Amino acid sequence: MNRINQLFAQQKSDILSIYFTAGYPTLESTVSIIQSLEKAGANMIEIGMPFSDPLADGPTIQASSQQALENGMQVATLLQQLQHIRQTVRIPLVLMGYLNPIYQYGIQKFCQACQNIGIDGLIIPDLPLAVYEQKYKTIFEACNLHNIFLITPQTSPQRIQQIDAISQGFIYMVADAATTGAKKGIASQQQAYFKRINALQLANPRLIGFGISNHQTYSEACKYANGVIIGSAFIKAIATATNASSLNKAIHHFVQKIRMPHS
Repeated sequence: MNRINQLFAQQKSDILSIYFTAGYPTLESTVSIIQSLEKAGANMIEIGMPFSDPLADGPTIQASSQQALENGMQVATLLQQLQHIRQTVRIPLVLMGYLNPIYQYGIQKFCQACQNIGIDGLIIPDLPLAVYEQKYKTIFEACNLHNIFLITPQTSPQRIQQIDAISQGFIYMVADAATTGAKKGIASQQQAYFKRINALQLANPRLIGFGISNHQTYSEACKYANGVIIGSAFIKAIATATNASSLNKAIHHFVQKIRMPHS
């Protein structure tokens, strides 16, 4: 069974998935961040593949992407770094990025590399549902890779049902129509959106992302879904880490603060 499905079978609520940009803050940070996040208590990790034109990302993630690219991070470099990750890490790992770098690398080759590494899923925001179905679904499934789709407050109920029907892992609920970035709280219109999605009684689990940044927004969002995805706030938390020790400390402190506000 895919590790994403195992996670949702074992845990129905309060799931914490953390996003970070591969190759940030340094080129060699990737593996140690993943290992530290698992030890700190993250349930799943989304590894961002930096891209020069990240349309869905806010300024924090864009800046981390730019820094990672300047550090020398590329798709081939990341796959090489992750080659032995399953010797030390057991939780689900998802790669998130845009279609162009994957396409340049070769879709089949990329998916096979992911399978060899033990990657569980992909999030590709600019891969349309119809294109996935027609061109890539069989390749992804042959490599035991779940393709994770995003829905937003603007996504129609019909489209959401289509996404639910084709999804195998979880559905990524974008909490805000804007780009990614930490927010101070969850607005009433977002709560209305969450309730509307709950009323659809979808078959797949859901994680809420975009704007989750602290214990308050984490616990509030968890009332409406199986858990949350945090990216920008985490990247800010590790931005000033100057060595492996301070990076590890920052990661543990961040996860503790999300889970328990007074720790």
